[in-house]
Amino acid sequence: MAGHKGSTYHITAMVKERLADGDAIVHEYYLPQDAPAFCLGCFQCILKGEEYCSQAELVQKIAASMLRSEVIVIDSPTYCLEMTGQLKTLFDHFGYLWLSHRPRKEMFAKVGVAVSTAAGAGAGRVTKSIAQQMFWWGIPKIYRIHFHVGASRWEDVAERLKKKIARKADQVSRRVKSKIGRSRPGIKTVFMFNIMRKMQQSNTWNPIDKEYWQENNWLGAARPWR
Repeated sequence: MAGHKGSTYHITAMVKERLADGDAIVHEYYLPQDAPAFCLGCFQCILKGEEYCSQAELVQKIAASMLRSEVIVIDSPTYCLEMTGQLKTLFDHFGYLWLSHRPRKEMFAKVGVAVSTAAGAGAGRVTKSIAQQMFWWGIPKIYRIHFHVGASRWEDVAERLKKKIARKADQVSRRVKSKIGRSRPGIKTVFMFNIMRKMQQSNTWNPIDKEYWQENNWLGAARPWR
């Protein structure tokens, strides 16, 4: 979540309120204060292991929270037609979790939600980018909420639009709840997993990735969603 409590923050709060009922445990992180600094592009997480990242303590704290959660909600206000630099920095640290490297089995049963707003244009592009990142982690079902709010402050958003936003938050939250514990990979996820499986079978450039797939028997008959 972004540190600025604007329209995107308020929509995410609506979704959280609707989903986090009963005994639900919510893990929240705000950027940039809770996030690691820029990825150095050193490839240590990919070639040696995620614990070798120079910022592993912060990165792995967030990763552990995501792996424990049934639903992952990621939001970003729209800056210059894209997600914030802080969020992109966080995503860069999770490259090792991609289907092409060492995806975690837990991800294939989760539900994702991507949220963004813009005073002008671009919010749809941001939620598409966020959803793309989550897809490459293996998350099979991802919902998107994006709005052009026509204001720089939530207080200035038209009441009629706020009601429309609330209805959308209700709709998405109901759909998310219906998928918790029932989310399974679709054709696109299965197809990309099999492409990466073929790639790992002939992998001679990154032993740690291939060993990971072998340990999970994904080069054989096992699949992370079974």
